[in-house]
Amino acid sequence: MEVERYTTFKEKVVASVSKVIVGKDREIELLLVAFLAGGHMLLEDMPGMGKTMMIKAFAKTLDLDFKRIQFTPDLLPSDITGINFYNQKSGNFQFREGPLFANIVLADEINRATPRTQSALLEAMEEKQVTVDGETRKLKLPFMVLATQNPVESYGTFPLPEAQLDRFLMRIDLGYPTKEQEKAIINRNIGNPLETITPVVDEGELEYIFANLAEVSIQAEVMDYLVDIVGETRNKSSIPLGVSPRGTIALFKACQAYAAINGRDYILPEDVKYLAPQALNHRIIARGAANMVKSRELIEELIASVEVPLESMQA
Repeated sequence: MEVERYTTFKEKVVASVSKVIVGKDREIELLLVAFLAGGHMLLEDMPGMGKTMMIKAFAKTLDLDFKRIQFTPDLLPSDITGINFYNQKSGNFQFREGPLFANIVLADEINRATPRTQSALLEAMEEKQVTVDGETRKLKLPFMVLATQNPVESYGTFPLPEAQLDRFLMRIDLGYPTKEQEKAIINRNIGNPLETITPVVDEGELEYIFANLAEVSIQAEVMDYLVDIVGETRNKSSIPLGVSPRGTIALFKACQAYAAINGRDYILPEDVKYLAPQALNHRIIARGAANMVKSRELIEELIASVEVPLESMQA
């Protein structure tokens, strides 16, 4: 694989999205990692932090089909998957595609929909397909769900169950900007900053990026380090529910993507250490960790207790 193509790809995408989202290069990079790893992302933050704007800019940068679903309590599963309707002109039933038939799907305020509607996403997120009236239809590839939710407001919401959370590769927040960043945000929003975004990659380049990502390797010692970190979440008495094997796979795939866009065809322990808090924080249930920040801090504490393989090799 040509790692230079991956680093160039990352630089172009981050530079493009940064025209709209100021001071969030790290979060844009994590979004790119989740996309390349074939996963989905949950953005959990206060309203008005730029979550929706970042997702729109990301889709436009990659020139991918984008759909937005505003989740509400009265939203039905058929509203997102599609429905069979009777066409009086042809005298046949026809399928009308729902908004899930897009490359990038924004599930805005996902926790405002009922569990029944939330569960309609499970098959799409895991298997890249939907089943309506017994017929299975494949979704467009690449396919990514980017969901947002407000961590503070609980009135009229339905918390995501563990099975739903486990389908997301990462859960992150954006956080407040600095003073200088906020002034830059004001200046950029005098007009419509999204109009300045143009596609920076073509279909052929995306195909190469996805096709060769599996060539990123991992040494046995680093693999042990990754699995040991996951294992720690299952051995702590303060964590009744640890990370599932799906979480282990997700962390590994994220590390592959992160290594590639940083110019390497191999995974370092630092990649695992950096991505584990982002990829595992929503996959545990722990006492005293009622929110994302606490869960992330707990994962970081677990990582600190696991010996880094390079240290043992040097010894």
